This record gives sequence, C-alpha cells and structure tokens, in this order.
Amino acid sequence: MGILIIGEIGINHNGDMNITKKLIDGAVFAGADAVKFQKRSVEKVYSAEELDKPRESPWGTTNREQKLGLEFEKDEFDEIDRYCKEKGIEWFASAWDIDSQIFLRQYDCNYNKVASALLTHKELLEAIAEEKKHTFISTGMSTMEEVDKAVEIFKNAGCSYEIMHCNSSYPMPNDQANLAFIPILRDRFKCDIGYSGHEVGLTVSIAAAALGSTSIERHITLDRSMYGSDQAASVEIMGFHRLVRDIRTVESALGKAEKIIYDVEVESKKKLRKVETL
Repeated sequence: MGILIIGEIGINHNGDMNITKKLIDGAVFAGADAVKFQKRSVEKVYSAEELDKPRESPWGTTNREQKLGLEFEKDEFDEIDRYCKEKGIEWFASAWDIDSQIFLRQYDCNYNKVASALLTHKELLEAIAEEKKHTFISTGMSTMEEVDKAVEIFKNAGCSYEIMHCNSSYPMPNDQANLAFIPILRDRFKCDIGYSGHEVGLTVSIAAAALGSTSIERHITLDRSMYGSDQAASVEIMGFHRLVRDIRTVESALGKAEKIIYDVEVESKKKLRKVETL
C-alpha cells in the first residue's frame, strides 16, 4: 500500500448532492484513494446560545440555519455510499459527537477519523476505538500530552491508528507547516504518520510526502471562491489532480532505504569509470 491520498469534501458540498457528486467525480479523476465527509448532530455539538447567534448564509440569518443547511442526514449519506461504490472510491467521515459516530456505523466504511477539534473528547475517542477500524488522528491545536492520551485510548482498545500531523489554520501559512516534526512523531510513536494540510497550494503537501507521510489529506472544492469556511484552504480539482500526480512521483522516487546500483548504472560504469584503486 502506497501513500493513501484523501480528498476531504467535508462541508464543501454546501448541502447540495449535485456538488457532492461532482467532488466525488473530481477525486476519482484525480486518482485519490478516498473521500472524506463530516457528520455532526448540530443541536448537540453546539449550545443553543451559539446556534441563535446571527449569521448570514444561503440558508437564513442564524448560526443554526447555516449549520443545519450544511448537514447531511441518512438519505444523503445513503446516496454518498451508493455513489462512491459505483465510482469505485472509498469514503468515510469524521464524527463530531457520539450519536454521529453511531449513525456512521450503518455503513461499511473501512476507516474512521478523529478531527483535530475532537482529539480531547475522551468518550468519542473510546466509541471510535471500540469499532477497531483503522483511524486517522489529526493533531492540529493539540499538545503532545493530549496526543499521548488520545493514542493511549486506541492502544488500549487494540485499534489500528495513524497520526496525522496538522495545523488547524484555514488557510495555513506555509511557514507554519512545521513539517520537520513528522519524523519526530514517527520516532516517538513508532507508527504511520500522515499529513492533513490546510495550506494554499501544493508544495507543502508534496514535501510532506517526501518526508515519508503515509497518508495525505487535502480539502477539495469545485471553486475556492464558493461560499464556505473551508473553501479558501481547499484545492480545486485540477490542482488536486496535479497534487496526486506529484505525490505519486515522489513516492516512486523515494525508493528503498538502501544503496542500489541499477542495471543502467552498470553500463554507465563500464563506460565512465576508468580507475579502480580502492
């Protein structure tokens, strides 16, 4: 298995199934391995006070109307499940509350995801870990002590996990990517380390692949100027296509951690090496 490349659709579908299918199609076209969504019980994740705050959106004038407008329910997830199977691409979702995690259990997804914002939600992490599906754990906004405690939950449950290096700025300035920490995480936890990126452009994600990331996740969009809080930190489809291509090139170029003399070098050696005195 090579680098797992994930197109994060999240809430960039803007509550529209036609946009959703175009994003799934775009991820398939780009050569991604999976697409990811989000699921939340709006009335449980947010307080009534928060939901009653004024907020202009295509769905109304309150925070509640905006969040409910972006939220998919069973009919939509049934169609996502059917459509992804038809197109031959994996899908999964990050749950923002326990009810949403239980809701997602009706689908035969191969992966779970802990969003950075939920890394300290002990009960949710326990509910995810008990499923024993390979879980991506994003670490944006988190201290090492918090990451240690989250990882311990998955270890104790015997659940396969993969830590994702992440900065939770939207968009993230390139000079805050801190990619040098990827090898540190690998040495500390002795597990696969991925990268969840929110930067503008492709270079940082390609560099993360070169540092040995085992998964790369980027938000994708049809148009970065569309309505939505995540759009500016997303990659449009043609850009995502280039990103997948370049990650696969890096993956191929990395090779093995050993000195190899390739056949073509043997021929070059015959022509170019004139002195053997060692």
